[in-house]
Amino acid sequence: MTKSIEIQPCGPVQGTIRPPGSKSITNRALICAALADGNSTLTGALDSDDTRFMVDSLKKLGIDVTASENNTRLVVEGCGGNIPADKADLFIGNSGTSVRFLTAAVSIGSGDRESSYRLDGVPRMRERPIKDLLDALRQLGVDAQCELNTKCPPVVVNTTGINGGTAQIAGNISSQYLSGLMMAAPYAKQDVNLHLTGELVSRPYVDMTAAVMDAFGGAVTDHNGKFTISNQQKYKGCDYAIEPDASAASYFWATAAITGGCVTVEGLNRDALQGDVGFVDCLEQMGCSVEFAADSVTVKGGKLRGIDIDMNAVSDTVQTLAAVALFAEGTTTVRGVAHNRHKETDRIGDLATELRKTGATVEETEDGLIISPAKEPKPATFETYDDHRMAMSLALIGLQLPGVIINDPGCTSKTYPKFFDDLRELTS
Repeated sequence: MTKSIEIQPCGPVQGTIRPPGSKSITNRALICAALADGNSTLTGALDSDDTRFMVDSLKKLGIDVTASENNTRLVVEGCGGNIPADKADLFIGNSGTSVRFLTAAVSIGSGDRESSYRLDGVPRMRERPIKDLLDALRQLGVDAQCELNTKCPPVVVNTTGINGGTAQIAGNISSQYLSGLMMAAPYAKQDVNLHLTGELVSRPYVDMTAAVMDAFGGAVTDHNGKFTISNQQKYKGCDYAIEPDASAASYFWATAAITGGCVTVEGLNRDALQGDVGFVDCLEQMGCSVEFAADSVTVKGGKLRGIDIDMNAVSDTVQTLAAVALFAEGTTTVRGVAHNRHKETDRIGDLATELRKTGATVEETEDGLIISPAKEPKPATFETYDDHRMAMSLALIGLQLPGVIINDPGCTSKTYPKFFDDLRELTS
């Protein structure tokens, strides 16, 4: 892809789209299928950098994954809880789900043999915290360390299996720590009890994890922040269909809001596994109308107004809402997302920097942003910080503001390689 792309303004957008499969569900299903007894077939899977890092890592662990239908159909040969390779060096790019899920998964080891695994990524990955996950694994009998003593990857796991028992796990930085432990826990030597300390961010993603585990035969009991996972209910290979990505859908629902149009996203509904479907509730508060059907969600734009909202449960859509806020009347305050500073980039500080280029007044708070749009927004060239969500959300501003240029648009390959093609087709 080119080094930059200029977004073409458009009138009210009318259209229907089906985004690619959910990254979050694809990587969860890949872990459960890999550990299962028997083969699994995943349909509707996402083909992106993040899922390729996961698939490549599973192959290095000796788990066969066969792809077809443009890599959206994956057949996974489960290892039955014994990882074939007792040593592996895994490169996971900047995929947070991959490094956290795989760190927990490899802790089950390769059976009776002592196993050793190393996980590393790009420079930004070496700045993303993982210590809380390793602390919990050590409580469960696993030798898991940060190689450079930085509380971040590279991670080295030396293990003869997860003993089980009780562990305290922090939930205030990332729900992926808890999700990773939950998915590995059925293969511990005894039941695992995970007790949360502090606030759990992005709770819907933990519910998603439990639902995917259940589909493969796992069992999770939740007692008000105390999660028990049985080691008697292992995963069984199955056929599993993956929903379209709700985080990706947020850009198209926001397109309707920003342009005053009407956009239908197919393949999702109010009962979807992904909590980010709740983004449409944010848009509804801002003045849009929302219609749910059995297999689609439609957003119709309206007169936009600023809102004060806690987005902890839908934190991956904060950047999307910020783009919409630039076209609303009044100030928008986003709260509850302090953990967004630890994502692919600082999604509070760096987002504020870019939004200010339009002339908006943007204040960073301890856990979010206060956005006051400019009366006369200015054209801007936006940096994307190698963050797919920065690129996709900031591009939406150009649908109504001429002169918007997105640098490094290719970074969307992390989760949505064809995003700009799909946006162009929908808005032309």
